[in-house]
Amino acid sequence: MNRRAFITGLGAVLVGPLGVEAQQAGKVPHIGFLGASSPGRLVEAFRQGLRELGYTEGRNIIVEYRWAEGKLERLPELAAELVGRKVDVIVAEAPQAALAAYHATRTIPIVIIGVGDPVALGLAASLAHPGANVTGTASFGPELNGKILELLKELVPGIKRVGILWMPVQVNHVRGLKALEEGLARSLAIQILPLSIMSPGDFEAAFRTAVTEHAGAVWVFGDPMFSMHRDRLAALALDSRLPSMFFGRLHVEAGGLVSYAPNFAPLFRRAATYVDKILKGAKPADLPIEQPTILELVINLKTAKSLGLTIPPSLLLRADQVIE
Repeated sequence: MNRRAFITGLGAVLVGPLGVEAQQAGKVPHIGFLGASSPGRLVEAFRQGLRELGYTEGRNIIVEYRWAEGKLERLPELAAELVGRKVDVIVAEAPQAALAAYHATRTIPIVIIGVGDPVALGLAASLAHPGANVTGTASFGPELNGKILELLKELVPGIKRVGILWMPVQVNHVRGLKALEEGLARSLAIQILPLSIMSPGDFEAAFRTAVTEHAGAVWVFGDPMFSMHRDRLAALALDSRLPSMFFGRLHVEAGGLVSYAPNFAPLFRRAATYVDKILKGAKPADLPIEQPTILELVINLKTAKSLGLTIPPSLLLRADQVIE
């Protein structure tokens, strides 16, 4: 059962909705959507947001979608392609897509969706005053990793070591891991076991290491590649008999144990509002980047039972959704 919501406030070529004012001026707005993974149900939330604002795809807006299908090295090429199409706005989903778009253009407005810490990534001067051509929504603040570690300690009392699947090419991952190793984990008497991932081919070895090094749980940092392979990661965690923490409910629906993250659908829907404001004349530099103020705790009881793990009643009471 969902009891809480997001409180602040987004390959193929598709055609889709856009702005009334622009249409009245005789020009149908042209939006580029750059995704690091593949089309999924979240993009429908963006399209729904456009419809709610009066945009009808194919009539008063054009949206061109470009999907890297998990091949992140393709993102610069896809971003350049959208810039070459002279789109009015680029919507970027995932940190890698946002960086590719930012490197491709400093003039076309860019709306980011749930992109970790945009300031740390160099996309904005600050959340309140982005200052360049990037605005939109972040997905977490610097305090989130500490809260997740506290949840893991509550989930697995007495845990001494946590294996973390992270990507060295992800700036947010590097910063998050460093913060954990330099203080957050030490304050909770938990040792961090970094499990570096460069490609899906590294998954099995990472879980083997977690088991042989006696990790009490695994924590998979958020990334589009991890999301694309969520079924496999959930299965590996279960086969390894390790409680698992993920970033996003889709992982728990796929069989992961717990996730603690924003509900991303409202972030995708919110992106449509940013697009609308920009089409009506607002400058990205002046539109504050928003953060979710309430995060979503999702627990898979079926997975817990398979692991022989009893979820503390205090966690079940705080959960936004319990999958049974």
